[in-house]
Amino acid sequence: MNLRRWLRPGMGVKRWLLLVFIGELGLALAGALLLRQLYRDVDVEASTQAAVSVATLQFLPYTARAAILAGAGIALFVIGSVRLVRNLMEPFRPGGDAPTPLVEVIYQKRFLARGPRIVAIGGGTGLSSLLRGLKEQTSNLTAVVTVADDGGSSGMLRTSLGIPPVGDIRNCIAALADAEPLMAELLQYRFPDGTLASRAEHDVSPDPRGHAVGNLLIAALTAIEGGDFEEGVRQMNRVLAVRGQVLPVTPTPLTLGARLADGTHIEGQSRIARTPGIEQVWLTPGGVRASEDALRAIEQAEAIVIGPGSLYTSILPGLLVPGIREAILASPALRIFVCNVATQIGETSGRDLADHVEALVAHSAPGLVDVVLGNNQFSARIPTEWAAESVRLRWPPKVSPVPKLVLDDVVNADNAHNHDPLKLAAAIARIIERDGSRRRPRIARSA
Repeated sequence: MNLRRWLRPGMGVKRWLLLVFIGELGLALAGALLLRQLYRDVDVEASTQAAVSVATLQFLPYTARAAILAGAGIALFVIGSVRLVRNLMEPFRPGGDAPTPLVEVIYQKRFLARGPRIVAIGGGTGLSSLLRGLKEQTSNLTAVVTVADDGGSSGMLRTSLGIPPVGDIRNCIAALADAEPLMAELLQYRFPDGTLASRAEHDVSPDPRGHAVGNLLIAALTAIEGGDFEEGVRQMNRVLAVRGQVLPVTPTPLTLGARLADGTHIEGQSRIARTPGIEQVWLTPGGVRASEDALRAIEQAEAIVIGPGSLYTSILPGLLVPGIREAILASPALRIFVCNVATQIGETSGRDLADHVEALVAHSAPGLVDVVLGNNQFSARIPTEWAAESVRLRWPPKVSPVPKLVLDDVVNADNAHNHDPLKLAAAIARIIERDGSRRRPRIARSA
């Protein structure tokens, strides 16, 4: 594996090793010519001449001498080069019980840095799973995360501190962090013993029970930055050496509302996620400011990936923030919608692939996506603890224009209700390689 990484095009190593080798070869030839001239022209005693003859292996045939010297030279060259580079790079390698191999450090800094600029929009576990796979394809990643959650630790911090929910942001940062595995575990660690107790809005010291450490860190960094939530998240990205960046779609806490098929209105992401028959969702407040960093990343992207994730509570809220949809439509990037591999109890019960696309277009705009990626592998193990079903492949949807459909094996073989991060990232990379060249002209954001 390490040897393949060293030999991979774009690492910026082989050309310089070849140059060093040519230089060493020139020095060796010069030394050989010098020795040859000295041996011929300088008169020495017989005993000394015999010693020189033995030292230069003249008692062996030319081919044997060449093989021995070549083998010794290659071995010394490789050992010396590896040890020299290792000692020079040692201070810059991530530490820990299992230091990152040097080739992996160079691979991340050189090869992945040349990868496509990808913006992923969504939230929940679907987005973090996607990021775990995509970070093996490119380090030019931006995750634009929905901030409409109102349950659990995120909801408690939102109520007590007045900051947007941080749970999905924490999951995405953990997925992209290049820190030690122990640090990732620390971010996800949740204090045990009891559920979150209700607190008054003015209480800024919530009970740590039930909170994830990563949530508290983001809240603390926001406070350190004078209440600037976006800057707090930026600092969290820097502290954990995130490969790319994780951004909130807006610095304003959002509340999700929904209208059901029977005309009923409900409010709150946690309630909507459990309710079937959703027809429309919206955000309050309505005139929030989109993150400028997110708009800039969308404008510069080569590919925009929407999903996977909870359709109504993770994906659509991000697209409903003013300016985000318009930025996507104005971007020349290839736009890909990744449909879930399974339905979600309540929220998308009974919905097929075409239903997902129709809901997406109804809440955004026709032509928002160029390609829809769906799963066509249905032999994965079905977990008995979740009464959901694989998303059926009905096509085409009742939209115009109809996006291009790409079907691929992107499911986790051990769990038919989850994507496999590496399979999903590989499928997206193939789509970008095949269709990414057909990019549209850039449209000014003000238009």
